[in-house]
Amino acid sequence: MTMSTTAQWDVFEASFSGPTGGNPFLDVTLEAFFQQKSRVVRVPGFYDGEGSFRVRFMPDNEGEWTFSTKSNVAELDGKTGSFTATAPRQGVHGPVRVANKFHFAYADGTPFLSFGTTCYAWTHQPLSEQAKTLETLKQTRFNKMRMGVFPKDYPYNVNEALHDVYQKGADGEYDFDRPNPESFRHFENQVKALGEMGIEADIIIFHPYDRWGYCDMSEAQDYAYVQYLAARLAAYRNVWWSLANEYDFLLNTKPMHQWERYFHILEENDPYGHLRSIHNGDPEANYDHRKPWVTHVCIQNWDVKRTGEWRLAYGKPVVNDEPEYEGNIIQVWGNISAQELVHRFWITAMRGGYTGHGETFSNPDDLIWWAKGGELHGEAWKRIGFLRDLMEEDARHGFEPIDPQTRYPWNRVSGARDGDTTIIYFGEHQPVIWAAGLPKDDGKYQVDLIDTWNMTVEPAKIVPAPQNHPTRHGAVVMQRKPDAAFAVELPGRPHLAIRIRPA
Repeated sequence: MTMSTTAQWDVFEASFSGPTGGNPFLDVTLEAFFQQKSRVVRVPGFYDGEGSFRVRFMPDNEGEWTFSTKSNVAELDGKTGSFTATAPRQGVHGPVRVANKFHFAYADGTPFLSFGTTCYAWTHQPLSEQAKTLETLKQTRFNKMRMGVFPKDYPYNVNEALHDVYQKGADGEYDFDRPNPESFRHFENQVKALGEMGIEADIIIFHPYDRWGYCDMSEAQDYAYVQYLAARLAAYRNVWWSLANEYDFLLNTKPMHQWERYFHILEENDPYGHLRSIHNGDPEANYDHRKPWVTHVCIQNWDVKRTGEWRLAYGKPVVNDEPEYEGNIIQVWGNISAQELVHRFWITAMRGGYTGHGETFSNPDDLIWWAKGGELHGEAWKRIGFLRDLMEEDARHGFEPIDPQTRYPWNRVSGARDGDTTIIYFGEHQPVIWAAGLPKDDGKYQVDLIDTWNMTVEPAKIVPAPQNHPTRHGAVVMQRKPDAAFAVELPGRPHLAIRIRPA
């Protein structure tokens, strides 16, 4: 018999027929143990409806794998099988991990610079709109998408969902002990579609904007839901777990001990250790991201110059997924200009963090990207792609701020280095000459002037470094040496950057 094959970091699936009586979602337990030589990986199984039970496994190493199942029902217990994991497909680098403390990389070591966007309820829209979303994403440079498992009830997002996430009973009420496999199948297929495009799916497990009762499931039902989600989706390499959008708005029904338990359920049922985060609503209500079960910081805050503060406070990668959105709706968080959003992306990147995009332009049919996906109408996304391309040219370990303490002048302008590349972003400042942060030796350097809005890169003019003004210490006047071996002449307008590399 020919052994089946699955490429490394793709999904191997085994399915089995089992009992349908009672409630198989709760009554039947299934797990599989995948083994390669002396290494064993436990993988939870799940019920997919109509008597079908499945286990999914993402091989992280080439070679032969065998498996056996364990279940509390005879029909599913002791099943065995094997397959061969082949080399990864071209362009597949594995799941994203934390790397170099404040940054990310794929499992094969390829750097991952997060440039995300938000489409909360795109998988709950009509299929034609979902197709538009995927086509739009192909034109962008986004590599992460924030998306909710549950539909959303909120201004600009009041239409009925494509599928109920849970089945309804004979009384017409939702039975929160019976997930709707059709809904989950559709959701995971869209996660897979994003993965084929090189886009990470940042899966939001809970959110407070609800009219279906999903927010009011019991504690036990919440735990079963998180476990079911992990069993179905963990084998997809592009999964990130986001416990909540605005967890602090749910504390009245989901107290803090439950959030910690959700994290632990993911740890117990996701054998691949996908990234785990949690997102706040109130800017002053950050979760304690120092806790070991949180892999990276996910926050909502418009004051992006605090990025260095968050890095120091938590010691983990910082992803500001909501620095406010480009748009014109009435809510202040959704009506900043494209120029301002791009400005905030640059500040965050040069202070060692990562940023998320959203677009909220008023539409008579409420077809707004941030809520439903579809089409983009703004201008920020193009400039965000330009920033990603620039940074990836030199990405080695992750751009680190020139001064992590953000002292003068780096508390005002923003600069970062990765290897022998330095990028300085002036933002709202418009100097005609600049020397701080430039090399102190007189070696040969290439300096580029970057226009962050017009998306141009051209050689900058190198000029002699100016002499600093003398400083006074007590009664003694001290002459200071120049900050650098040379300076750069600038055109004196805002939103420019310079890049310095060895010639």
